[in-house]
Formats: sequence, C-alpha cells, structure tokens
Amino acid sequence: MQRYFSEQQTGHSFTLTPEDSYHLLKVMRKKIHDQIEVVSKGKLYLCEIADITGQLVTAQIIEEQTIEDVPMHVTIAQALVSETKMDFILQKGVELGAKAFLPFVAERSVVRPTGKEDKKLFRWQRIVKEASEQSKRRSIPQVYPLGDVDKLCKVECELKLLCTVNETSTTIKKALENYQKDDRIIIVVGPEGGFTKEEENKLLAAGYQAVSLGNLVLRTETVGLYVMSIINYYFMR
Repeated sequence: MQRYFSEQQTGHSFTLTPEDSYHLLKVMRKKIHDQIEVVSKGKLYLCEIADITGQLVTAQIIEEQTIEDVPMHVTIAQALVSETKMDFILQKGVELGAKAFLPFVAERSVVRPTGKEDKKLFRWQRIVKEASEQSKRRSIPQVYPLGDVDKLCKVECELKLLCTVNETSTTIKKALENYQKDDRIIIVVGPEGGFTKEEENKLLAAGYQAVSLGNLVLRTETVGLYVMSIINYYFMR
C-alpha cells in the first residue's frame, strides 16, 4: 500500500501536497475510496481517499496503526560527490535505516560548493522523503546543510566512526562491541581521494575512531552503505 507523509491535518482528514497528490492520482491511478497510508508526526494511519479538489487529495482516517520505527540512530556524514552518487547514497542510506545525513566538503573533494547549496539541500530532502515512503519508514531522515571537517568535529555522538584505509585502524565489529543499538552513531566517509593527514588527525583528536573496511578499497559511494549493513547485522544478533 502506498505511503505518504503529511502535516496538513484537519480533524480526521489529511491533505496531501500537490506533488504527492499528483503522484497518487496520475502515477498510482488511485481514485475516491481507495486506501492509502499516511504518516503524520511519527504516527501511521490507514486512510481512505475522501475528496479530490483542485488536484489536491484529502484522505479520511480509518484507523491508527501500530508501527515500530528504525531503532538505530545513525548519521552518514558523506564528503560531497557528484549528483548521481549523492542521490544513490541518500536513497540506499534511507533504506538501510540512516536517521540523518551530513554532506560536507573536504580538501580533496572533487565536487566543490557552487553557491547553489540551498537548491541541492531541497533536492536532497525530496529524495529522502520519497525513499522513506518507498521503504515504509515512520519518519523522514534529516539532511543537514553542507558542512566541513570542522563541523564534523563538533558533532556529539556516543560512537564516532572514521572510515579509513589506515592499517592500524580497528575493525567495525570491534568498534561496536561496547555500544547498544539505540546509541547515536556517526559514520564519516571521505572523498574519492581520501582525507589529508591533517584532516584525519583533526577528526581523531575530536574523538573519532578510525575503522578499517577490510582488504578491499571501496568507492566512496559504497562505504557508508557497507558500514550501515554491518551495523544492521551486528545489532540484529
């Protein structure tokens, strides 16, 4: 069943946005009396399409349903990459349970700020919303404005993981041993060329643990998803 997010509630009805209404009517071909799911303020409702006015859909609540949210609190901090790669990271990160995304610029980032970051942020927020609906999430992950390494140093989490190819780093499994699934975790993924030594030292001094990804060298768009998969598996035990 198709799921949508809405904060426009009047009594026992929700009004969907123009974009969601268009998707529901033109793409999904839904009609009056068809049922959909609506998430509002963390609660899930089974609803029925009650009215279509001016291409806006109004859905009447049938009943509130019980759902569990993603138990983990993981933020993926991703060095800025191309639009296609960032879209992929956001979509799959949402599917794997990430609670937030923090894009940032590093010294070796190939993609640099262009002055159009507000438009990018709006696009990223739309992508995580759509991915949340597709993957049946109860909430939409937050996408923070573009930051830098200094901003990462100020993040407060119980566990801060810095993905590196440094041979002296620990394994992800070892890093997770003293933590619970409801602890806040941040995963920092560098650009294609990796972090400079100065950046890495700065993050380590800020409390990050350097973790190894094994013997294989992964593309930057794969790293965060790889770590998310390990975290999912580890806390499902």
